[in-house]
Amino acid sequence: MFTDSHCHLNFPELASAVNSVREAMSKAQVDRALSVCTTLEEFDAVHAMVLRFDNFWASVGVHPDNEGVKEPDTDTLIQLGALPKVVAIGETGLDYYRLNGRTIADMEWQRERFRIHIRAARALKKPLIIHTRSSSADTLQVLREEGECGDSASAGGVFHCFTENMEVARAALDLGFYISFSGIVTFKSAQEIRDVAAMVPLDRILIETDSPYLAPVPFRGKSNTPAYVPYVAQELARVRGETLETIAQASSDNFTRLFAL
Repeated sequence: MFTDSHCHLNFPELASAVNSVREAMSKAQVDRALSVCTTLEEFDAVHAMVLRFDNFWASVGVHPDNEGVKEPDTDTLIQLGALPKVVAIGETGLDYYRLNGRTIADMEWQRERFRIHIRAARALKKPLIIHTRSSSADTLQVLREEGECGDSASAGGVFHCFTENMEVARAALDLGFYISFSGIVTFKSAQEIRDVAAMVPLDRILIETDSPYLAPVPFRGKSNTPAYVPYVAQELARVRGETLETIAQASSDNFTRLFAL
């Protein structure tokens, strides 16, 4: 019924209890999950886990906030992205939230890393998983400069764990991207995100946990799990005036379509 479009199943909180995680998913009617890679060093573990289970898939990429890790190149991402059950490139994008005394100009390394991911995704014709924080203007600009405009040559993808404003949401949709909502949409302070959730077309919505982070209300502050993604769907149904079944079906169908499953 439900699909968690973005989680980190290899992180210790989940990997150490994968059988319990799967049992909880089954009880919550969460049928599928995408385990998202954040470094090349962890890719083998991510990939090995999804190969064990028929309802898990993987991505390959280097999170923009990770420093001191192996840098990706296009050939490596293409090679790993072509492996069985690897359905996306990312998590990639830009993150200027922690500049640590640097300027935005100093973050050119991050923008170049992002471009490498985009080029690999376009070569593979597989979607991008976009992370953007305090960097939406540059994220959109780099996508446009690399040819992402929603045409047949575009990789497309999803802006995951969306926390931006309506203008950014509309721009992402105009470029052909999906928008994914996490447990943040249930937070009392997140009215702007709920307004975006009410606007996004039903055929462009995904739901996620980003677990083990960002547990939704009523579990906020606790370790998150894919079994909690129905709480995200429930809040989307409320703010959109639709049934829970409608959100579950649409977001699952969108997942199938975007990741070509």
